Amino acid sequence: MIKKLHDMGLRSEHAYTTAVASIGLSIFSWTASLRAEQGTGLARADRWGIFIGEWAPTFFGLGLALSHYEQEEGSLMGKAHTNGERQRQMADTA
Repeated sequence: MIKKLHDMGLRSEHAYTTAVASIGLSIFSWTASLRAEQGTGLARADRWGIFIGEWAPTFFGLGLALSHYEQEEGSLMGKAHTNGERQRQMADTA
């Protein structure tokens, strides 16, 4: 599954960014629910915040899995080196 997501263009940076964004969205939804749904109480706002807040660990886990895959594949350092330099580094360490 991770290989398929990687082949579709999803990278670990994307998953980490989405995880951080979901934390912000969780705080925003809690605040918005608290203000927009007055009379429903704090419990409903808490449920919205927790529901969206549960996405962050999932995206962080996905980011870790993609990062491990990228390290094994060698594409994690692809931005810092050209293919020839990366291959020489791998040959030197082997």
